[in-house]
Amino acid sequence: MDRYIRFSNNNKIHYGLVNGDKVSKLMGEEFQDFEVSGIEYDLSSVKLLAPCSPTKAVCVGLNYKDTILEPGAKWPVEPLLFIKPSTSLLNPGESIIKWPMTEDLAFEAELAIVIGKKAHLVSEDDAHKYIWGYTIANDVTAKDLQKTDGLWARSKSFDTFLPLGPWIASGIDAHNLTITSLVNGQQKQKGNTADLIFGIEYLVSYISHITTLLPGDVILTGTPGGYGSSLDVNDKVEIEISEIGTLTNYCKRSTDTWSLAPRHKSI
Repeated sequence: MDRYIRFSNNNKIHYGLVNGDKVSKLMGEEFQDFEVSGIEYDLSSVKLLAPCSPTKAVCVGLNYKDTILEPGAKWPVEPLLFIKPSTSLLNPGESIIKWPMTEDLAFEAELAIVIGKKAHLVSEDDAHKYIWGYTIANDVTAKDLQKTDGLWARSKSFDTFLPLGPWIASGIDAHNLTITSLVNGQQKQKGNTADLIFGIEYLVSYISHITTLLPGDVILTGTPGGYGSSLDVNDKVEIEISEIGTLTNYCKRSTDTWSLAPRHKSI
């Protein structure tokens, strides 16, 4: 297994390959062009960033067999997709912001597929050739806005609503991984990728027939049962996936001034 990171050192951003407690700096901007530079850092001395810089995160809803459907919901016959913008990305260890527009935050533990090369109209049999590796994602959601809007764009798209990391694990079998989420040390979710309804290769193929996937793009494969638990200010949320590691983030309230004036318009 290889572990790839994206990190900051002396105000410059690099990619690296983790070797024990060391990081080998990589040359190149994309996975297929990486070359080991011969320069090493102590892992503890660098700041971990989200391990890739996606143009988009394509997310899958209702994709675990152990999900308990909400009243009125039905199982999808095709993947239920939505997109998070690149501006929602959050680094490991940093804080999820509870913005003034929402009162009810939720977290969702997810396996994320990281794309390694441009994928368009890819077959399911060839999908593995386009996968760089896997990382951990937290699909943070403003649950109150999700319920009132119907559409999911607003509830899923706020800044900091896509924690990702801590690295990309390449060379692992992602079809039987245990996923666990904890808040302040208390387990909230536990599932296994063996229970995915739409599998990894199928999702890469299916999505590539809708939108071109670019290097560094991520696919969030869905969250196991127990999702929807609230995340409060000062909480610590940890998502663990076997063979990959742990993604840790915190929750804090926005300190920014609320500048959006209310507007009511008759129709």
